[in-house]
Amino acid sequence: MTMLHFATPHEAEDAFYLAFTRANITAMMQVWLDAQHIECIHPAGPRLSGPEAIRQAWQQIFAQGERLQFQVQRQQCTQTASLAIHSVSEHITQTDQPGATALVLATNIYELTADGWRMILHHASPAQALAHETTSIIH
Repeated sequence: MTMLHFATPHEAEDAFYLAFTRANITAMMQVWLDAQHIECIHPAGPRLSGPEAIRQAWQQIFAQGERLQFQVQRQQCTQTASLAIHSVSEHITQTDQPGATALVLATNIYELTADGWRMILHHASPAQALAHETTSIIH
C-alpha cells in the first residue's frame, strides 16, 4: 500500500472526512498516524487508544451501512511547526434522510511526520446549534 502524503493539516482533514463519507477503512487509516499515542472519541463513546482500537471502531461504524454526508466548518485552526489543532463543526446528514441534520463539534489534532501531516486525535461530541459559524466549508 502506498502511503499518502498530506502536505498540510487541511489536506489530512479533507481526506479524513472523504474517507468517512465513503466508509473507506483503508483511506481512513492512512490519515491516522500509526503510533500508540493516537486517540479517538466518538460521540457518547469511550476513549480509544492506538491504531488497532481505532481501526476496529471505524470498521464497526462503516459496517452499519449508513452513508453520511458532511458539511464541515472550521471554527478555529491553530498551528505550530509540527502540530495543528482544528476545532470544527460537523453538519451530518444521512444520505437516505436528507432533511435530518445532526450537529457535532469536533477537535482534530494533526502531527507533522516524515510522511506528512497525520491525525493523532479526533474527539467529537453532539452539540446544539451554534450561535455563529465562520470560516471555510469542506464538502
